[in-house]
Amino acid sequence: MFDRQSGRAIRAGGPTLVAVTEPAAAAAATEIPPQVPQQGSRGTIPDGTDGPDVRGGPGGAVASEGILRRQAQRESAARTYARSLPIVPVRARGLTIEGADGRRYLDCLSGAGTLALGHNHPVVLEAIRGVLDSGAPLHVLDLATPVKDAFTTELFANLPPALAADARIQFCGPAGTDAVEAALKLVRTATGRSGLLAFTGAYHGMTAGALDASGGAPEVRVTRLPYPQDLRCPFGVGGPEGAELSARWTENLLDDPKGGVPAPAAMIVEPVQGEGGVIPAPDGWLRRMREITAARGIPLIVDEVQTGVGRTGAFWGVDHAGVVPDVMVLSKAIGGSLPLAVIVYRADLDVWAPGAHAGTFRGNQLAMAAGTATLAFVRENRLAERAAALGERMLTALHGLACGHPCIGEVRGRGLMIGVELVDPDTGAAAPALAAAVRQECLNRGLIVELGGRHGAVVRLLPPLTLTDEQAAAVLDRLADAIPAAARRTH
Repeated sequence: MFDRQSGRAIRAGGPTLVAVTEPAAAAAATEIPPQVPQQGSRGTIPDGTDGPDVRGGPGGAVASEGILRRQAQRESAARTYARSLPIVPVRARGLTIEGADGRRYLDCLSGAGTLALGHNHPVVLEAIRGVLDSGAPLHVLDLATPVKDAFTTELFANLPPALAADARIQFCGPAGTDAVEAALKLVRTATGRSGLLAFTGAYHGMTAGALDASGGAPEVRVTRLPYPQDLRCPFGVGGPEGAELSARWTENLLDDPKGGVPAPAAMIVEPVQGEGGVIPAPDGWLRRMREITAARGIPLIVDEVQTGVGRTGAFWGVDHAGVVPDVMVLSKAIGGSLPLAVIVYRADLDVWAPGAHAGTFRGNQLAMAAGTATLAFVRENRLAERAAALGERMLTALHGLACGHPCIGEVRGRGLMIGVELVDPDTGAAAPALAAAVRQECLNRGLIVELGGRHGAVVRLLPPLTLTDEQAAAVLDRLADAIPAAARRTH
């Protein structure tokens, strides 16, 4: 039963867990200092667990509107989040963002999964200040520095041991898509082949090569394989049988001399398709992909840009299946909220000549320091395990919510990477307009969520790993209010 007042649904099946949000000495610093509530406020709790809270001073709303208006006039038509989330953040701590108009929001977007520890976590701020105060150079290209050495050491300590034992790392441009480009260049150089295996529904970035490997590619220059799923299984069966058919399809295509698919340079896969609709790869299927590629000398690239650093309930998404890839693509959370992207790969693939891949900003010292602090904090405080336990209880609560709302087609996810697909109750077709209405109703209630999936019909939750039980209850409470309100608006 989903008790929106107490949040008991997320606590069912075990004792309440206490989230590790920050070192005790710095705990007070994680809260946005309270201000005097304005008329219409629903509370003064600093962590934002009680209602939409309007606290801005006179003129805040006017200033916010002016900033938004100037953004619309000046910025590219390609802007995305700014269209669906018309807020002007001015302060943030943990899960909470405060806008220029004084309203507070619970942020379940978390920089599209970048903020593993939430906004302005004390250990991250301390690491950044440490570099700034030390007088160390902030721009070093790819020169060796103590900061870089510490980051690499901490990262390797958290990699799958079989990969870390003989791995190499390439620091790339600052975005995840830059790391994808580097991975594709690496395997093509190492194998002498150019083809690529990728999956329907994939998302690997916005640069040319990454877009080719993504599900929305306007021109098909890679071989597209079926990604297993339940609600919209391409074979119409779902479950283990659908995953088995996907694996057989892949094997047959690669081994058929008339299949039209020459030996590829690599296969690239996400352990959980995020933008594709929060679809976890079945563990057995992912192991099959590893077996299929290894038997045929095809490097396996795993895109952990969004799934890495504890997000799915394990340190890396591949850890659930026990798979060791040949190449791991890492970004987002590894920079501790700052731009950083790397690939880590088997040493025998390291056939690049000096300068074969470069990038002016691949030596981001502040990001490396923030990343080291984040990786260590997640490891030391077992936040991956925390994400697994709390995520499971949130999924259970959402499954209960779905029983009373036929417009919820499926609830799915892993750890604190959760998706709720909205559908037309009569036809089962994806309902993007309803999903957009849910997003708006969530925002009206002080909850930030975003959409994904093939048709933009999946409401996505990506809260920080430091989420408390009380905050999780507040998130679920607001979402539970938003869904029926949106359903009434769209009918």
